[in-house]
Amino acid sequence: MARFRRKSCITLIALVLLVLIVTVVLKALTPEDSPFDNPVGEQPVPERRIDNQIQRENDNKLVQSKMSDSAQSDKLEAALRKFPPPNYYLHAFYYTWYGNPKFDGKYIHWDHPQLPHWDLKVAQGYPQARHVPPEDIGANFYPSLGAYSSRDPSIIESHMQQLRTAAIGVLVVSWYPPNMSDDNGEPTDDIVPLLMEVAHKYHVKVAFHIEPYKGRDEVNMLTNVKYIIDKYGDHPAFFKYRTNTGKLLPLIYVYDSYLMNSEQWGKLLKHTDSNSIRDTPYDAIFIALLVEEKHKRDILTAGFDGVYTYFATNGFSYGSTQRNWDSLKAFCEDNNLIYILSVGPGYIDTGVRPWNFQNTRNRINGKYYETSLSAALQARPDFIAITSFNEWHEGTQIEMAIPKTGQTVYMDYLPNKPAIYLEITRKWAAIFGGERRKWQD
Repeated sequence: MARFRRKSCITLIALVLLVLIVTVVLKALTPEDSPFDNPVGEQPVPERRIDNQIQRENDNKLVQSKMSDSAQSDKLEAALRKFPPPNYYLHAFYYTWYGNPKFDGKYIHWDHPQLPHWDLKVAQGYPQARHVPPEDIGANFYPSLGAYSSRDPSIIESHMQQLRTAAIGVLVVSWYPPNMSDDNGEPTDDIVPLLMEVAHKYHVKVAFHIEPYKGRDEVNMLTNVKYIIDKYGDHPAFFKYRTNTGKLLPLIYVYDSYLMNSEQWGKLLKHTDSNSIRDTPYDAIFIALLVEEKHKRDILTAGFDGVYTYFATNGFSYGSTQRNWDSLKAFCEDNNLIYILSVGPGYIDTGVRPWNFQNTRNRINGKYYETSLSAALQARPDFIAITSFNEWHEGTQIEMAIPKTGQTVYMDYLPNKPAIYLEITRKWAAIFGGERRKWQD
């Protein structure tokens, strides 16, 4: 028994000594030699602590960013609830051709020249200088946002807020093909993506108003319609309208459509032509400008889907003359055409056409606009298109304007406030919505 105890003690002592020796050896090993080194790809513990700290900071920033985005989204939704609902049957013509030195390197369109009269004798009696912004602009009114740039994000944001204040559901953007513009401007197609993003945020839709660009014909019209639909057709802000046949198609306005003859248009718009756009992925609802009464026949022959009148001057053209609107309605109904009437708050373009005073229509503190809206509703159009949101050269804008004097004396909306025409539009948008529901019952 004593011998067994001695053997046990010796064994225990030997085991303790072995453990001590192994411990000393392991401590002497470097991290690289250690059999317990980190696996390939892992960082040593101290660096992992640093990475974890960085990760936590990044996570915190991400959370804060998401919280900020969420707060901004909540703020926007709260703001949107204060606006009236957008009426997608109420459109407004919109221009993106304005520029200033901050965003464009120079003033664009605000410096519009005073255009000469076609009669040389008459032209000699009027100035033909170019305006010098920002104090002197090519308009009779002065915008509350100043001589702005159409590519300024804050301006687009403000415009969407004004459109929503007025309950306008669709802005109809003046459009030229890429690298093309009007005679006094610069290309603006690159502004459209931002415009559509901000419009979508405010639940406003965007339709296209194809201008009479140089060399426009049925061939390049097809190319440009394809471009519009390929580039913008899938955007949630892109305006589409469901036809009587159940198709959901883009609605496209064509300004000065009469400059192409009905045979040319027919090649693009008639189902019978082999090169027709009809029943292809690029089909759309094409709206022709009706200026003269004879255009009714041409529009039918060409294969258009509807008409619009654009001009806001009662008596200026057959289409803009209010006493013709009932017969125009009957024509559209008889021929299954979409009927779009244009109304506006007034007209004055003597800032750019100093000799054109005979076409001026006084706003009469909003009465001219309300009379036009009332007349339009009596004619029961499918859509009402406002001429315009911001065509400052022709004084048809409903955008906010301010009193301003200096080297140039501008007209203003006094005794009303700058938003008076937005408020009138808002009132009639609600009336129009109610009337449309009655018409459909």
